[in-house]
Amino acid sequence: MSDLVTVLFVGVIIWVLKKCWSDFRRRYFAAFMNYRRVSQDMDVRIETMKKDVFSTLGTVVSHDPELRKHNAIKILEIGVGTGTNFAYYPERTRLVVVDPNPHFKAYYDNNRKKFPNIHSEDIIVSTGENIDMVADNSIDVVVSTLVLCSVDNINKVIQQILRVLAPGGKYYFYEHIKEFDTEHSTRQKIQIFLTSTGIWPFLFDGCYLTRDMLEAINKAGFSKVQALRFHSPVDHFVFQLVKPCLKGVAEK
Repeated sequence: MSDLVTVLFVGVIIWVLKKCWSDFRRRYFAAFMNYRRVSQDMDVRIETMKKDVFSTLGTVVSHDPELRKHNAIKILEIGVGTGTNFAYYPERTRLVVVDPNPHFKAYYDNNRKKFPNIHSEDIIVSTGENIDMVADNSIDVVVSTLVLCSVDNINKVIQQILRVLAPGGKYYFYEHIKEFDTEHSTRQKIQIFLTSTGIWPFLFDGCYLTRDMLEAINKAGFSKVQALRFHSPVDHFVFQLVKPCLKGVAEK
């Protein structure tokens, strides 16, 4: 009888975990990323790097005559998270944001209050593959930072980006990627192990360490792509596996 009780107890625990873990993982990940944002705000090297990524945003001219009158542009950010990029957007930006994790909302809302100069909308809870609610040719700039590592279909996300961008619109990206330098082969082996075993995706809400998006971006159909693989200046031990990065701008 005791064995049956044990089996039933274990079965109930497994059932509860299956029902609740996905939501718990998303709550944990949102809180973790908010902590990381606070930490990064204190790291001058990270701030300098991101300023470089977005350094040409101020030169973008909107396709919309009404926005041009106000010297404003319309930006769509896919995977907005806590809103870490507010500080790099030009004054009077009209910001549309998408993220599949509803638990980012509280952190995002708190952060956007600090930037009244940016007209930010509420989070659209959806994935980058499913943004049909954003009209064709309606966006001046699309931004994704540390997002494509966790999407289900990179090619579909990029095609959606192309669809919503106005002619001449630009896609700004900054993503961590698989190690590309043979001098860091140990890092690459660890990336492969943690991803193939599912450990890293399990802990970090579906994130893969073994992706490199440059080929997909190059083949997507942009008229121009400028991109660079590099190692980020992150020194924290936890983030050594995401030091290999890709940044750039692609133009429709």
